[in-house]
Amino acid sequence: MTVAARPTLAELRLADPPERWEALGFRVEADATIALGGVRLVLGAPGVGIVAWALTGIPAGISDIDGLATSAAEPGDMAPPPPPAAPARSAHPNGAVALDHVVVLTPDFDRTAAALEQAQLPLRHIRDAGGFRQGFRRVGPAILELVEAVGAPAGPARFWGLVAVVEDLDGLVERLGDRVGAVKPAVQPGRRIATVRTSAGLGPALAFMSRDPQPGSRP
Repeated sequence: MTVAARPTLAELRLADPPERWEALGFRVEADATIALGGVRLVLGAPGVGIVAWALTGIPAGISDIDGLATSAAEPGDMAPPPPPAAPARSAHPNGAVALDHVVVLTPDFDRTAAALEQAQLPLRHIRDAGGFRQGFRRVGPAILELVEAVGAPAGPARFWGLVAVVEDLDGLVERLGDRVGAVKPAVQPGRRIATVRTSAGLGPALAFMSRDPQPGSRP
């Protein structure tokens, strides 16, 4: 019996111009892409913020998951992952080594969760965050986080933001100055996070996070 491949995030398409990400210390290739821990960020797409994603291992023909523009990717379309041995030195001036998670907002949590399940992306863990729900599942090198937007107008789900893991969070925050907020404890135990301010001009929300002290322990 053939075991179906697990859906894996291969690509995120963003509307931001490359220079805004370069200003935050990311290495942008000549084709306006950023390779980040096995995921390719494609910059300069039409629209605003994160406009679409591509995943391997999803059913053929899917182009939309409750409003999230979606395409199927082949395994060879993924950015090269880091070596499986000890973490290699980052290729980015800001020390980014991985994409930790991608955040999706929805005004109808149950509807979006059902749409994800139909696309073979069922949530693995759901928690009550004090008045709203969060759902999680791993999509290869990153985590998909679905957040319930309580009180938001009716409508489709939408991509909201992403979090990059960096080697030296304190050093990066010092170098970026007023483009990033103060370092704070993250929800994830043992980790810290700093959010890029809107003055940086990015479409999606972006935060930098310290490494996971227990890699592989999340859903």
